[in-house]
Amino acid sequence: MQKISPFIWFDSNAEEAMNFYLPIFKNSKVTRVTRNPPGAPGPEGALLVASILLEGQEIILMNGGPGHPLTDAISLTINCNSQEEVDYYWNKLLESGGQEIACGWLKDRFGLFWQVTPTILPELLSDPDTEKAGRVMQSMMKMIKLDIGALTAAADAK
Repeated sequence: MQKISPFIWFDSNAEEAMNFYLPIFKNSKVTRVTRNPPGAPGPEGALLVASILLEGQEIILMNGGPGHPLTDAISLTINCNSQEEVDYYWNKLLESGGQEIACGWLKDRFGLFWQVTPTILPELLSDPDTEKAGRVMQSMMKMIKLDIGALTAAADAK
């Protein structure tokens, strides 16, 4: 068990979200499910809390009611080693009603925000050559889904 895990509050569709996320991530599984016992505030037998592993990261999902909607103040980042990975996660998370945002951010159909990020991006943005890093930043700011080829071309431009 991880010392610190994201805990995500859903209105009433945490189980649907769980079943959406699990097949997207190749190394994923359910580690625990707690269902509402008799007398609980929600429907008896409905999912209350689930712990899942997505690529080794524990994430806890809860059906808590409409009191706390998801916002972009919290997002999950997927570090991608290739454009193929960026494209895969981008397309999968947008299925069935997701929304593209900007600069590699998207919102899935459940309202959870994700950053689909090439692993090379932080390296390019922290380059000691500040002009190079600036060109990469300017290129990224014009993108919706991040494009590794365009980012590295901006870094290499003179």
